[in-house]
Amino acid sequence: MNKKILALVMGCALASGCSSIVSKSDYAVAINSNPGGASFVITNRDGQKVESGVTPSTVTLSSSSGYFKGESYTVVLQKEGYSEKTYTLTSSIDGWYFGNILLGGLIGMLIVDPATGAMYNLPERADISLDANTASAPNGELRIATLDSLSEDQKLALVKI
Repeated sequence: MNKKILALVMGCALASGCSSIVSKSDYAVAINSNPGGASFVITNRDGQKVESGVTPSTVTLSSSSGYFKGESYTVVLQKEGYSEKTYTLTSSIDGWYFGNILLGGLIGMLIVDPATGAMYNLPERADISLDANTASAPNGELRIATLDSLSEDQKLALVKI
C-alpha cells in the first residue's frame, strides 16, 4: 500500500505543472490586414524566418524561445500601393502558470512549465492596418529641392509645419 501511495505522489510531482496541463506552448495566431491580400514574413527574436504567407492567414507559433524565455516575433507586411508595416507579437505570462502555487508546486513553477514553454501564451490574432502610400508625383517622378533653389513665388507658397 505504501508503494502505491509513494508512486502516486511521485507521479504527480513529476508530471505537475499547471500551465503544462491546462495550456499549450504552440498557438494558432490569425494574421489579418486591412486591406487584405498583403504578403507577410514572420521572424523570431533571433531573426530567423519562421512563417510567411498572404493575409488573412493563420500560423502556428511557439510561445517560448527557451527556458524562462518568452518568444517575440516581427511581422513585416507588404502590399502594392501601401507602405511596408512592421508589427511585433510578444508572448506574455500565462495566468495558469500561477496555478502552480496551488497545484504544481516548485517543480511545476521552476522546471516543468518553463521547460515546456507552457508558462507563456501568444495573442489569438494580429489585426494590422496598412497605410496607403501618400508620396506621388506625375509620371512617377519625384523632385527634391533645397530652399535656396526655389523662386520667391515658390517660397511664399510654402507652409510652415
